[in-house]
Amino acid sequence: MIPLNDPERPAEFDRQMMFRCLELARRALGKTAPNPLVGCVIVRDNMIVGEGFHPGAGQPHAEVFALRDAGERAVGATVYVNLEPCNHYGRTPPCTEALIQAKVAKVVVGMIDPNPLVAGQGIERLKQAGIEVIVGVEQDACQLLNEGFVHRILHHQPLGILKYAMTLDGKIATTTGHSAWITSPTARQQVHQLRVACDAVIVGGNTVRRDNPHLTTHQAGEPNPLRVVMSRKLDLPLEANLWDITAANTLVLTTKDADPDCQEQLQKKGVEVVALSPLTPATVMNHLYDRQFLNVLWECGGTLAAQAIAEGVIQKIWAFIAPKIIGGETAPSPVGDLGFTQMNEALTLKRVTLHSIGSDYLIEGYLSSPSD
Repeated sequence: MIPLNDPERPAEFDRQMMFRCLELARRALGKTAPNPLVGCVIVRDNMIVGEGFHPGAGQPHAEVFALRDAGERAVGATVYVNLEPCNHYGRTPPCTEALIQAKVAKVVVGMIDPNPLVAGQGIERLKQAGIEVIVGVEQDACQLLNEGFVHRILHHQPLGILKYAMTLDGKIATTTGHSAWITSPTARQQVHQLRVACDAVIVGGNTVRRDNPHLTTHQAGEPNPLRVVMSRKLDLPLEANLWDITAANTLVLTTKDADPDCQEQLQKKGVEVVALSPLTPATVMNHLYDRQFLNVLWECGGTLAAQAIAEGVIQKIWAFIAPKIIGGETAPSPVGDLGFTQMNEALTLKRVTLHSIGSDYLIEGYLSSPSD
């Protein structure tokens, strides 16, 4: 059992326990899709007597692992969980019934589950069983952790995140196309960490030809996202880092009229090739939704980025800015032509945060349209 701080300050104590739930939940980053990230802590007599987190779809939920850990000490205990316990049969039985059978006294919930199959019903079931329920402890932090899950439930599409690195004058490469490296090793390490939380990372054919990226997390033991290449004609090099699937799987999305010889060569290397009609950012995101993904990272060039923004599949921006100036009228920028001619048409970011990462900066925010 683990002793706790500030048991005489209930509100602060609840916050500490909810942050512990979030810490536990993050242990499964990138592994749970289409399920959310959930952690659970069980407390009795001001001591943690059980902990658990959901490791992946089809496996028991966080509450079940925490109850197993607590055993008989769960009787009369307080349970903390960052997402409302489920009250329906899916791949696993309802967590509400497990909590009721364990005879817990109180459940503290970070946020209500947006899934219509849950959506408050879990809380009501616990209350009907005589269990005290508190909702909304560190709700913003809980929603942030599972923003991809929430977006998928509400909009039937994965959360789209556009990531790019640019110089202080807004360039992602020189006039010759050279781009290695704009940001520092510290910032690039941060990108690798961000990929851990994503189920797929998308680039266009130009990025494969020009940069020959790996698109992995570069971290032993961490999950790698599915690497996705969009290419209409399959005019791709037959030798590229992305075709080495020993580290991570690669999916090439193309059209039915694409080069059959290239398709055959890629498939021989173990690369999955799928034709979509039409091949657009929107159809790609629909395909990835069908594959049960939550968070999709776009690391593409400016032309594809502009198309993805225009089609409404980008909700979040990760912009790394290096204190460098390279100039060049024809040097590429991170987002191509959106067709805007007036400044009041510009898309703005909401809920913006600024992070200092080594010598660089990361601006993180959410896209909004002029009508928002």
